[in-house]
Amino acid sequence: GYRVSLQGNFFGRNHTYVTFPEYNPRKHIKLDPPLNIQSNATASKCQIWWSVWNVPWYLAEILEYELQYKEYSMSWEVALNKTLPSSLPQVEIEATEIRSGIAYAARVRCKVSENENSYHSQWSEWSQTTVFQRADVPKVSRKILNTKTMQFLFIPLSFGTLLYLFWNCKLSSRYCCFLTLGQKASPALKFPRQLLSFNHSIVCTMGTLR
Repeated sequence: GYRVSLQGNFFGRNHTYVTFPEYNPRKHIKLDPPLNIQSNATASKCQIWWSVWNVPWYLAEILEYELQYKEYSMSWEVALNKTLPSSLPQVEIEATEIRSGIAYAARVRCKVSENENSYHSQWSEWSQTTVFQRADVPKVSRKILNTKTMQFLFIPLSFGTLLYLFWNCKLSSRYCCFLTLGQKASPALKFPRQLLSFNHSIVCTMGTLR
C-alpha cells in the first residue's frame, strides 16, 4: 500500500496532514469508458457490442457492464438499465423488449465486478451512444404464414367433416334397412355417391389453396 499525505503552508507555517494512512490503488480504480459501441437490429433481436481500452488483461476478465437504452426521443432519466451477467463486451436485446419502427439509443459503462475481492472500482463514465431500430416483419412473410395456417386448419376440418358424413350415412343406411325389412332401398343409400362428389370438391379446393 501507499501513504498519501497533504502538505501545505497555512498562516506562514508548514503543516502535513495524513489523508490516507494506507492507500491501496487496487481498491480505487476508475476505468475509461468503453469505445466503438455498435449495434445491429433485426426483426427478432438487437445485438450490441463494444471494446475496452487501456485495460490490463487481468482486469478485462473480471469486468462487469451495465447497459442503458431508451427510445431516441426520450430522456436518459427514463432509460432502462440492465446489468450484464457476463464479462464479454456484447449483449443481445430480445424483440419483445423493444418496439418495431421506433429508434432507440443505447450506451454502456464498466467497472470491476463486485464479486472480485482483490480489486475494487467505481463505474466508468458512459460510452458514446449507438442508435438502432428493430426491423418490421415483412408483409410477404405474414401472408405466407396466414396461408399455411389456413391450410393446416382446413385439412383436419375437412377430414372431420368426411368422418361425420360417412358415419351419418352409415347410420342412415342401417336405419332404412331396418324399417323397410326387405323393401326397396331408400334414396338415403345413394348418399355415398354424393359423399364422393363432396370429397372431390374438397380436394379441388385444397389444390387451389396450394
